[in-house]
Amino acid sequence: MRDDDPTGQRATAWAVHGIPEDAQRMGLDRNTVEGSLVSMAGSLSGARRSHKVVAWVLLLVFAGPILLTLLDWLGG
Repeated sequence: MRDDDPTGQRATAWAVHGIPEDAQRMGLDRNTVEGSLVSMAGSLSGARRSHKVVAWVLLLVFAGPILLTLLDWLGG
C-alpha cells in the first residue's frame, strides 16, 4: 500500500482497513478484545492533545502492573 494517495493525503494500512495487515494475519479484528485495542490505538492522532492523553493513560494502564511487579520483586 502506498503512503500517499493521489490527493496528497497520508494513508496508513489501519486507516483504510481498521487494523494493520500483520494483526489481521494473526486473527485479530474489531470483534476481538485485542483487535479492538489495536484498532483504537491505531486511530489516535499525535496532533490532538486529547489523543496524547489517551495514549499516556493506555501506556500507564498496561505498564503499571509490570512496574509494580518488578518493584515487588526487587523490594521483597
